[in-house]
Amino acid sequence: MSHSQKYTLFLKDVFLIAISGFGGNPAHIAMMIDIMAVKRKYISEEEIIEVFALTQVLPGPTSSQTITAIGHKLGGPRLAVIALIIFILPAVTIMTVAGVSINWLLENNFSLSFTRFVQPMAVGFVAFAAYRIARKVINSLLAVLLMLASIFLSLFFQSPYIFPLILLGSGFITGLKYKLHPEDETKKKLHIKWFYFLMWAGTFIVLAILTGIFDFLPISLFENFYRNGSLIFGGGQVLIPLLHTEFVEFKHALTSQEFLTGYGMAQAIPGPGFAFCSYMGVLSSREAGIPGEIVGGLVSAAGVFLPGTFLIFFIVNFWDDLKKYRIIRASLEGIHASSSGMVIAAAIMLMGTLDLGFQQNIEPSLTNWIIIIGTMLILASKKVAPPLLIFFGLLAGIIL
Repeated sequence: MSHSQKYTLFLKDVFLIAISGFGGNPAHIAMMIDIMAVKRKYISEEEIIEVFALTQVLPGPTSSQTITAIGHKLGGPRLAVIALIIFILPAVTIMTVAGVSINWLLENNFSLSFTRFVQPMAVGFVAFAAYRIARKVINSLLAVLLMLASIFLSLFFQSPYIFPLILLGSGFITGLKYKLHPEDETKKKLHIKWFYFLMWAGTFIVLAILTGIFDFLPISLFENFYRNGSLIFGGGQVLIPLLHTEFVEFKHALTSQEFLTGYGMAQAIPGPGFAFCSYMGVLSSREAGIPGEIVGGLVSAAGVFLPGTFLIFFIVNFWDDLKKYRIIRASLEGIHASSSGMVIAAAIMLMGTLDLGFQQNIEPSLTNWIIIIGTMLILASKKVAPPLLIFFGLLAGIIL
């Protein structure tokens, strides 16, 4: 098989995962192993697991970065970029159309009451994600304390700028424990090529300057999502508290009803969870008409996926040596603990269980509590796939 045939087959496999990969990162990684390692043998199972572990260290969308890294290993940067676009485009398209549709319904005075069951279900998804992440990463007293501190700070400081400080501070605190981790005798001196890191940092700085100079919504959206995409460790669930704080509580670009409706819909589609940002961009651009909404959706998607791409390109060449440094391994404990705290705080905010000055999210009725708890129990049982759960929620809303 020639290189071109191999690359074409690889891209077809990426598209297959993009349109059939329901269930988030775990499902995507399982499909990558089954198709790309076991069936096609592009790469070994161990290498895919290793790459996925690498993406846990980096901010950004983990399954998308894994696809990008596999493409980079197989055919270099060009194949990696094409694979990334193919992987994210179906979900981004669906969520952009969903955002435009919701805006059209609102502009034409249609009620969103048919989504009333999806909204508490979305809270159930966030609450279950918080439970699952905490159970996985909280394994020491210090991690518990950092998680609690993260919850407190996220709840009581209603600003998107608190999140990077929480992540950096937590990583620094546990990084001080690096001597408790065993020294790796095979550790080598790092040989780092800085081009992609400088691209990431330079874009960050340029966007901050442009946003300060120009009052132009697409630039502002690109900067907002580029910044958020540069801060997310742990996948799409951790994105929710940042987006809710910035766009609902801080900027009031969306209502909580619109936010929860979109998040619920995002659970029902295949592909990366970060595609939810397309929906957010569309609704944030509602004053610009449908063409402007589409631009907003695409710009937001590009913004949130780009930093993770720069960083995976930067680090993939020296990851094998970097992970041998104890301070890197130690800092991850704090980053993961604080990330889990942020998701727990998001669940609390969305439930509206505390009077902390937040916008009312969902009505604290017995019905909504039953739906939230029922959604969590169903997800824990693994007997009903999330897309079916959302479909039944929408159907019930339409019928009732």
